Amino acid sequence: MKSNKMILLVIICFIFSPVGLGSGLAGELVEPGHTLDQRARILVLSAFGAEMEMLKNNATINKTVVINGRTSYVGTLCGNKVVLGLTGISMVNAAMVAQTLIDHFNIKGIVFSGIAGGVSPDLNIGDVVVGTNSTQYQEMLAARYTGSGDEPLDGDESLYDVGWHAIFKDNYGFWFPQPVGVTQKGNDADAEADIFEFASDPDYLAIAAEIVDDVILEKCTPSKVCLDDQPKITFGLIVSGQTFVDNANYRMWVWSTFEASALDMETAAVAHVAYVNKIPFIPFRSLSDLAGGGPGQNQIGIFFELAANNSARILLAFLTELAARE
Repeated sequence: MKSNKMILLVIICFIFSPVGLGSGLAGELVEPGHTLDQRARILVLSAFGAEMEMLKNNATINKTVVINGRTSYVGTLCGNKVVLGLTGISMVNAAMVAQTLIDHFNIKGIVFSGIAGGVSPDLNIGDVVVGTNSTQYQEMLAARYTGSGDEPLDGDESLYDVGWHAIFKDNYGFWFPQPVGVTQKGNDADAEADIFEFASDPDYLAIAAEIVDDVILEKCTPSKVCLDDQPKITFGLIVSGQTFVDNANYRMWVWSTFEASALDMETAAVAHVAYVNKIPFIPFRSLSDLAGGGPGQNQIGIFFELAANNSARILLAFLTELAARE
């Protein structure tokens, strides 16, 4: 357990932050390439409004800016100078907004808070996954059918001989997962590395590991629909792709192939951008549903707000500790 001082800091962040201060200001329209300021800031991202509501309510917002039609909020949160940005849903939106805000601000770290579908059978709705790694698991090759099964292209082993053999053995029908060729700031021009998993920043992970025991997660929705089990926090792989998953068989394949804890539609895209720019990154994702693995209908409509708030709770605790160390 952390000290009483740490617990007090978290309480202060939640209770005494000016709620939504300045959020009514009209957004400043920003032209491409215009640097807004040089003060080092943490970029705090979420995909859609409900995921950011608790974060905005605990922030002091000094101004809003509109870049490429997306509104972002500039201010402080839990003792950190921040930019709060909504990416929109999808890998392309997430990558575009992350890079755009990096280009307009002096970003020293990136965090993501949001909801996800649960993959690991050990996790339940409301649990929070701290992403140790992020994978673009739907980067795929659609294999040719040869009569004896779906197989990779003949004569081009370079597509497959990249160290991911265990994954290729567990293809999903004719879909074969592939790594991504990625450049990085400061390296030789156009020098690519084949990357399948983007690792979260080790220092950020160490901070997260220290504060998890002090975070109390919600068990009931505002309408008093309560979970059977008290939500918990775990560390694991988050996989991201372009599809919303609500299919038990596909979820089972994702678990058996990647041993992922959760899946979503943005995290690995932001991890990719952070890697390219050499900026520390860590994601927090709370399970709003079980990606088709639960009984009955998908429950995202019932639990998305609870999940969003649980993810935000650990993010706020993380930012509080991060500020205390600077």
